[in-house]
This record gives sequence, C-alpha cells and structure tokens, in this order.
Amino acid sequence: MRFNQVTEEIECIVTGRVQMVMYRDFAARKARSLGIAGAVQNLPDGSVRVIAQGNKGALEAFVSQLQRGPIFARVDNIKIIWRKPKNIFQTFQILYR
Repeated sequence: MRFNQVTEEIECIVTGRVQMVMYRDFAARKARSLGIAGAVQNLPDGSVRVIAQGNKGALEAFVSQLQRGPIFARVDNIKIIWRKPKNIFQTFQILYR
C-alpha cells in the first residue's frame, strides 16, 4: 500500500443505522485494503464522518463499499464532497471522541 500518492480527497457524512454496528471498523478495513488513507469517526447526531484520500478509482470503489456497509448496518444516505487534500494522512484511522 502506498498512501503517499494522494490525488483526491472525499468527505462523506453517512446516515442511517451506522453506529453500534461496526461501521467504523468496516470502513477502516475497506479503506486499508484499497490503499486509502484518512479517518472515520462517529458524530453526535448518529451519523458517521469519513475523510478519505487516494486516487479517484480507489475512492469510487470505497464509496461503493461505504454504501453497502457491514451486515447489521443500514445506510440511508451518503453526502459526498470531493476536494483537493489540505492535510495528508499517512494511514487510515478510527477516531474516538
């Protein structure tokens, strides 16, 4: 995996039944398998925020996985913002409040 070849960044807000169903762990495993760096965290409103950096194809594949989610999750919506990265992540991490 090469995390230093960042060309794109996405910020996703995932809504639905996405907390207490291993969604953050699922997102981290999928991101690492695709060579994506970034972070995932639960938000106080029950949604999950994902910042992901990588090439466009990997990020598109990652969004497809995020829409699917782990077995007990229900993803209702993903709001995606594409942008150029400001800060470069070296790994993909789960952030805890």
